[in-house]
Amino acid sequence: MNGKERPMEETRYTLTGDGRRIDVLLSESTGLSRSRVAALIDDGRCLLSGQECRKAGAKAAPGAPVVLTVPPPREATPQPEDIPLDILYEDADLAVVIKPRGMVVHPAAGHAEGTLVNALLGRLDSLGGIGGELRPGIVHRLDKDTSGLLLVAKNDETQIALSRMLKDREMEKHYLALAEGTFRESAGEISAAIGRSKKDRKKMAVDPEGREALTRWQVLASGPAATLLDVHILTGRTHQIRVHLRSIGHPVCGDPLYGFEKGLRVPCLMLHAARLSFTHPRSAEKMTFRAPLPEDFAKGLKIAGIPVTDQFL
Repeated sequence: MNGKERPMEETRYTLTGDGRRIDVLLSESTGLSRSRVAALIDDGRCLLSGQECRKAGAKAAPGAPVVLTVPPPREATPQPEDIPLDILYEDADLAVVIKPRGMVVHPAAGHAEGTLVNALLGRLDSLGGIGGELRPGIVHRLDKDTSGLLLVAKNDETQIALSRMLKDREMEKHYLALAEGTFRESAGEISAAIGRSKKDRKKMAVDPEGREALTRWQVLASGPAATLLDVHILTGRTHQIRVHLRSIGHPVCGDPLYGFEKGLRVPCLMLHAARLSFTHPRSAEKMTFRAPLPEDFAKGLKIAGIPVTDQFL
């Protein structure tokens, strides 16, 4: 090719309406996030029954044609940086890394450098055209102050396959959470929709008008004033674990947004993405990864009077 790369072309998805919102229909059918689909719709790249539609919430009648045109990926703006990063696994399709606490996943206002994406660009040999950019391929995210496992796709095919696994609840994500107080039950489930708080835009909140959210928890160990939980999330809403545990009166210890003002004094937000299981989209191999406890999390457990052991992972 004489040293020149083949120009990338736009992608067109043609679907049939089923009565649902077009952003939901397109997101589930293409593997793109709803926010990405909404941005494309707002940009005039969606046709509903042959007419331009700029409303993500518009409903496509059963049988109505829906066409979404996705432009070629643009060059990613984040720059590679030589940042230490613990890579547990890497192949041609994906990588599993451990995000340290305090690191932002994506560059944003106030965080243009030093993010996980910058570190990935400096460490991995390639990243796919995900989310409209040529390289960063984050499959799911963690809050800045949450540590633990993150899955990274290195090409579009893998990104779409893994995104569908998430949607279909075929990927297991387990967290360790130290929650305020003690629990009467040994296990439970929280099913409560989550949306942006109407009182504080920096927060999320349980809201019947929000998006479905499902969290399952199990007690692993108890201390005098706090309880260590294994938390399995079946949906991936922003701040889901933090909001759900607060909603039942047991916020995550050390949480500056949702925690008690006079809660247990711990060195950090006591939330750690400890275990991740999924089926490799190419080899069909069942893969499970575990992230060791960070030192600050272990210190928090000692403060809570809970022995530190690898059995929690």
